[in-house]
Amino acid sequence: MSYTKTLSAIEPAVYIVGAGPGDPDLLTVKAQKLLAVADVILFADSLVPEQILELCRKDAEIIRTANQTLEEILPIMIERVRSQHKSVVRLHSGDPSLYSAIHEQMHLLAEAQIPFEVIPGISAFQAAAAKLKIELTVPGLVQTIILTRISGRTEVPATEELATLAAHQASLCLYLSARHVENAQAKLLEYYSAETQVAICFRLGWPDEKIRVVPLKQMADCTHQEKLIRTTLYVISPALLPATARSRLYHPEHSHLFRSSHH
Repeated sequence: MSYTKTLSAIEPAVYIVGAGPGDPDLLTVKAQKLLAVADVILFADSLVPEQILELCRKDAEIIRTANQTLEEILPIMIERVRSQHKSVVRLHSGDPSLYSAIHEQMHLLAEAQIPFEVIPGISAFQAAAAKLKIELTVPGLVQTIILTRISGRTEVPATEELATLAAHQASLCLYLSARHVENAQAKLLEYYSAETQVAICFRLGWPDEKIRVVPLKQMADCTHQEKLIRTTLYVISPALLPATARSRLYHPEHSHLFRSSHH
């Protein structure tokens, strides 16, 4: 699929597309091309912005799935591809590889011998860093990003307990955890100082987006004051302090393939 040509038609298959965090302009070019030609769009209307539908064919079948389970959605996808030979786009918020429950969906599609493809999307942690104008990996300060969540209704394996991960003092991005924020704050305080900056990012890219940067000790209080219980990402990172480290790549002493140090 080269970027110079538009798609005229696509194979009957399921296309699992990451729709990004909320700003319709953060769709990939590939996602936009697929939406323009697909026969059927499955659309999680509570998580994916409505404006994205403007990119679809006027005669595309739009199926809203916010209140449907995978058991209800899967037979629709299989039937459209197998019996009607249609192309189906299944829109997921963010990036499908993170907390989107596509593992089971892909397994069942493969079992039913339905071809599928996955198109990545921008995740909330990337949108958060962009809005905060920070790099999550700052030389000499932090070189690791941990994407995780706290144990709630979905159990987190014991080896991935939040306190264990906090011990790394990396840039830690905490998804799906607003309902358990006191627990999260307590575990983070075991390893990060109370003054460590935390960015609380609610509905990134949506018109009602809120971003608050507070010390870790105020993380739970601020969450409650703002009445945040869902669609909230926490970024806990040494990188949230004004960056004093300078990237070696652009440092005058750093010579690499394209720049000799004698310039």
